[in-house]
Amino acid sequence: MSITIRPATDADAPGMAELLNEIIEIGGTTAYTDPITSDYLIGRMAEAPGASAWHIALNVTGVCVGFQWITIADYLPEEACEIATFAKAGQTGLGIGSKLFAATKTAAISLGYKWINANIRSDNESGLAYYSAKGFKDYDRQIGIQLANGLVVDKILKRFDLS
Repeated sequence: MSITIRPATDADAPGMAELLNEIIEIGGTTAYTDPITSDYLIGRMAEAPGASAWHIALNVTGVCVGFQWITIADYLPEEACEIATFAKAGQTGLGIGSKLFAATKTAAISLGYKWINANIRSDNESGLAYYSAKGFKDYDRQIGIQLANGLVVDKILKRFDLS
């Protein structure tokens, strides 16, 4: 499968929202529990200028098959950023995440970050496996986190050192 990775723009938000909403509807792999809109993603992309990076993966027909972002998080030190990764359902294991992470890692270094934090639901086996395969190491666990829909889950915090 031929995949193109490039920085995401506001024009990409509809395809990204569609992909994420499909994942939300399936359930079990993201902390998002309610559908999101293009405007929500556009707002998120604008939140931390100079401190975030968003990348999109497109197939040969220009359809969004994945996206990834890094941005600041209030519970992390300034030298760290938080990552989120989403791949189209049924398209995992095809190298989309690896290509996205190569671009994101380069962006994180350019933005001056020293490490990347991944905050993953403990029941998200594919997410835990993905970040482990990229070299992220467990460093903490959050117990009993209540999601917006009332579901209570643990979260695993994983760290990737950029140096």
